[in-house]
Amino acid sequence: MKRLFLALIVMFSMMATQAQNASQPNEARKTFDKVYNMVFGLQGSTLRYDVNIVGLYKTHGTIWYKGKKQRFSDERVNTWNDGTTAYMVFRKKKTVEIHAANSDKKDKYSGKFKFDLDDFDYSMKTEGQDLLFILKQRKKAKGTIKEVRALVDAKSLAPKYVRVKVALFWAKIKISNFKSGGISDDMFVFPAKNYKEGYKWIDKRND
Repeated sequence: MKRLFLALIVMFSMMATQAQNASQPNEARKTFDKVYNMVFGLQGSTLRYDVNIVGLYKTHGTIWYKGKKQRFSDERVNTWNDGTTAYMVFRKKKTVEIHAANSDKKDKYSGKFKFDLDDFDYSMKTEGQDLLFILKQRKKAKGTIKEVRALVDAKSLAPKYVRVKVALFWAKIKISNFKSGGISDDMFVFPAKNYKEGYKWIDKRND
């Protein structure tokens, strides 16, 4: 489950590279794209996530995005991805893995979670002070994500949670401390000097 969750985080970081040019998008798609750009746009964003995968695995951490760049930190791993190279620091194992930024080999599951934003039909509805987006996979779509439900604040559009259906199970990601904008590029620079002593380095860029 830990490896599966890591793949889900990779999946969300890769969303920023997917196509967004649906033909004649409806109002739900247009509004969803605004939320999407608040998270993955070039202004950058950060948020805290709390994950629950069908009650079997729970974890939490903080993630930062800025275009193709991404960083996250949880209770067992720190990652830096500057858009070219990804560094994964497994603290307990005292290991640093180096990967190409978009490599599926960062995790054995990550290649199974690819999808395109145009794979879905979009709808939205009001729930109190919030908007709930419902994304349902189209019949001919090849991705493994069957459904996405995303709750955002109706005024600010700040995300509150995302539920993702993969095969027969749901993963829920609660979102808090969301901030869009003001994210420095320095956030995504790997501090190599902090992991020289006592850490094993494994370069997997050519695997």
